[in-house]
Amino acid sequence: MSLTAILNFWRRAVLVMLMLTLAPCALAAETANIDAALLAPLADGDTGAKLQAISQLGQLPHPRAAQILEALASENLYATPGGRILILLGDKRAMDPVAGEQLDLPADADSIVINNRLRRAITGALAVSQLFSENPQVRLAAARRLQQSGDASTVALIAQALAKETNPDVRAALEIAHASLELKSPDPALRKHAAEALGNTNNGAFRPILAGMLARDAGGAYTEPDEAVRAAATAALKRIDRHLSTIEWAGNLFYGVSLGSVLLLAALGLAITFGLMGVINMAHGELLMIGAYVTYLMQLLFRQFAPAWIDWYVIAALPMAFLATAAVGMALERTVIQWLYGRPLETLLATWGISLILMQGVRTIFGAQNVEVSNPSWMSGGVTLLGGLVLSYNRLAIIVFALLVVFFVWLLLNHTRLGLFVRAITQNRRMADCVGVPTGRIDMLAFGLGSGIAGLGGVALSQLGNVGPDLGRGYLVDSFMVVVLGGVGQLAGTVIAAMGLGSINKFLEPWAGAVMAKITILVLIVLFVQKRPQGLFAPRGRSVE
Repeated sequence: MSLTAILNFWRRAVLVMLMLTLAPCALAAETANIDAALLAPLADGDTGAKLQAISQLGQLPHPRAAQILEALASENLYATPGGRILILLGDKRAMDPVAGEQLDLPADADSIVINNRLRRAITGALAVSQLFSENPQVRLAAARRLQQSGDASTVALIAQALAKETNPDVRAALEIAHASLELKSPDPALRKHAAEALGNTNNGAFRPILAGMLARDAGGAYTEPDEAVRAAATAALKRIDRHLSTIEWAGNLFYGVSLGSVLLLAALGLAITFGLMGVINMAHGELLMIGAYVTYLMQLLFRQFAPAWIDWYVIAALPMAFLATAAVGMALERTVIQWLYGRPLETLLATWGISLILMQGVRTIFGAQNVEVSNPSWMSGGVTLLGGLVLSYNRLAIIVFALLVVFFVWLLLNHTRLGLFVRAITQNRRMADCVGVPTGRIDMLAFGLGSGIAGLGGVALSQLGNVGPDLGRGYLVDSFMVVVLGGVGQLAGTVIAAMGLGSINKFLEPWAGAVMAKITILVLIVLFVQKRPQGLFAPRGRSVE
């Protein structure tokens, strides 16, 4: 055997021996087992020693380190007179974080008390140690907290956690945290890479950081000295601003359609009573209020007698609200309205007085204070789009519900005998009466239909806020504007006007404020009606004459 072969043999042998010798050390570094000596200062050390132990635990890449810190923060970390540290699990059971075994909590063990200074240190340490938790959601929350951190000492631990991470959401959050800390690097290439990475997140929370890089000091010098890094920060700011503008536009559109759906439900019943029958019903807002209070009563009944079905009280409230408000509307038409057809001023004054009576009646029964109607669990929460736009489930449900109500009203007016009679009376009441149409009964049913739809609108309104005696008054003027703008008696015009007014209102509010937005819309409607009194869609039939 040659000398070269002998040397190669011994070189490989030494290398294998070194690997076998260092493997346990590498494994120990990887698992970073908890050392009893590390935990000892927590039991009897002073505040300085405890702070050092907390800092070391925070930088320990071991899932049990986070458990110790969480237990210490909640005062569930105990120490025995012998200095043994235990984590309380409940029911007098504890876990030894060093050995990883469970045991009964010793009778002489006392809880470790901490002060505010230690609590702040624990919060900072947990943000790092939880990166190695076994729960992906905990790791994700820790990574997001580190995105706002300025502690450059955690870069190595973030890189270590990033190398092990397999969850895509956590990896993305860790990459952002890593990039935000790279901005403090003295290397311009790393700062440029960090600026580009933060721009690609489209996260508005990083806009102040990037804008700070382009700021100038009192002498006119840039905070960021490197021109290439400033160019990357400028491009990143443009990407973030463009994304935020898209979110704002989409949010205004969604909330505009949502407001339009509420206005549609509020105005749809008025489109029948005012548009088809010519009755100026100033008590229409109180019919909305009655529908909302029926929903409140159904919630109370389900809580009392069917708590297991509480999530479905809204479904049960729909027919009850429709029937209750329809009955009120028909009673109103039979007792007051039928004597005032063709006398708009008297109708306005009479229904205004009825609205005051209904509000006072509700105050007497339920009190003057608002009552809370909670959303069922399937209408709570929302879906997040574009990284920042939240579409709430209750508003999505109201949009779908409004479209369904419009569809069923269209079917009723165009494909049923009642709808045929209503359209006949609308076009020529005298001729319809001459051919045998029971105009009095149809008037009562049509008024009941419009009132019942208002009750359904009250159910929808109850899911957006508290219910009170003045609930419907805020929607009365808007409902009349929708009906007049869409065209008296025109269902399609009511839909388009409601959605249009809702969207325009939400797009104007950020620029002019809520009050000026409503004033602007009112002025625009007045100008439009001056040029086109019949509204968007002109009525048909002899009633126009």
